[in-house]
Amino acid sequence: MLEDEEQSHRIAERVGRYLAANDRLACQFGMRLESVRPGACRVSMAVTPDMLNAAGATHGGVTFTLADFAFAVASNSHGRLAVGLSAAMQYPAASRSGDVLTAEAEEASLGRTTGVYQVSVRRGDGTLVGLFSGTVFRRDELLDEMIEKDEALR
Repeated sequence: MLEDEEQSHRIAERVGRYLAANDRLACQFGMRLESVRPGACRVSMAVTPDMLNAAGATHGGVTFTLADFAFAVASNSHGRLAVGLSAAMQYPAASRSGDVLTAEAEEASLGRTTGVYQVSVRRGDGTLVGLFSGTVFRRDELLDEMIEKDEALR
């Protein structure tokens, strides 16, 4: 691996660890960051009974939140602050309590000021339960500096 690639992976891992530890909703939902690399990540979460809708299936907002967190990690993994501009979600199948959902985010396009991402959410048996697409605006702030300031305050 080239030095620039190694540095990019270090940045992605640092940003991913920071977001996984400091995103309060992701922590509350028990989301686990399984892997991260520049422009991509994998996050998992077990569906609990309190995440169900009145029909007994996983609430769409829960599935969306898992996809949205993967979107955040992948889009920020380059080390520049990325904020969501738009997102859309389709729900081709349901999940239920006890299912482990895995969201895999992939960068579709990366520009100087925007990025486009796709996230698939699957049950443990591989069934697609959510397909998310989102666009971010890439700000000039560097996340390394923000992380260092935050860690210094603790």
